[in-house]
Amino acid sequence: MAKKGNRVQVILECTEQRESGVPGISRYITTKNKKNTTQRLERKKYNKFMKKVTLHREIK
Repeated sequence: MAKKGNRVQVILECTEQRESGVPGISRYITTKNKKNTTQRLERKKYNKFMKKVTLHREIK
């Protein structure tokens, strides 16, 4: 029997774009190991609507 993995798919959404009111939503899909990383992920990713690198946080 195969084991169920600890890896889950999460969605990262731009925090700066929500505050600035620029139209569109910058989202990325990635995976994380929920056993090792219990907190929400925060990564700097490129936002094509704002044309710069911004902070993206995990959403539920």
